[in-house]
Amino acid sequence: MQKVPKALLSHPSTCGAYHYHVINPVPFHIVGDGHRRPLLHSLCQRKFLLVAMNYFTKWVEAEPLVRITEGELMKFIWKNIVCRFGIPRKIILDNGRQFQGRRIQEWFQGLRIKQRFTTVAHPRSNGQVEVTNHILVQGIKRRLERAGGNCKEQLTSVLWAYRTTPKGSTGESPFSLVYGTEAIIPAELGTPSHRIINFSEEYDRDLLKENLDLMQELREKAFVLMQRYKNTMINSYIRGRKA
Repeated sequence: MQKVPKALLSHPSTCGAYHYHVINPVPFHIVGDGHRRPLLHSLCQRKFLLVAMNYFTKWVEAEPLVRITEGELMKFIWKNIVCRFGIPRKIILDNGRQFQGRRIQEWFQGLRIKQRFTTVAHPRSNGQVEVTNHILVQGIKRRLERAGGNCKEQLTSVLWAYRTTPKGSTGESPFSLVYGTEAIIPAELGTPSHRIINFSEEYDRDLLKENLDLMQELREKAFVLMQRYKNTMINSYIRGRKA
């Protein structure tokens, strides 16, 4: 699972891993947040929540862990990033020692992934992942209080809700930026939406093709909005520092 044949790396055209589409050049940012999350421990009996976010689409992967080791980190990246989106060009990690070992560095080199580090206090990089982390933990808490069940089951539902909700920074949901169409959510079945009422297999097939044709335009528009949002946040941060 964690070793890649050298033949594939020397001939990337034989493997889709290096045929990057628009979301792949954008790095994934991974944070293993635990020491500030006593609520997570009480809810899930897990000390850490390992969270990965794609900077552009805002797609999030997360997994509660008892501890974060190099092996757990590699397993998480392989299962949740590589096997779903292909090999990213860059992964940004926080400065935890478990992210800096020789084994993980050699693994990244084998996959030709650039490894970068940031500080926990960095407001423009760790910030959005930290906020997402808080949203996920609070979402798990609310769902457990309302419906019971176990932490892992509720995390799946919380992630689904997060991925299908439009974000202010892009104007689109992470799901639509990854797959080129909006997901059908349970609310549309309870109160049928236009696309549910007027569903036609032939029309749906044509519409999906049209959405794929327009995907690049959708992503470019989202990228422009994200840059504006980023500049607004940076300017706000600078003004706050000067005040």
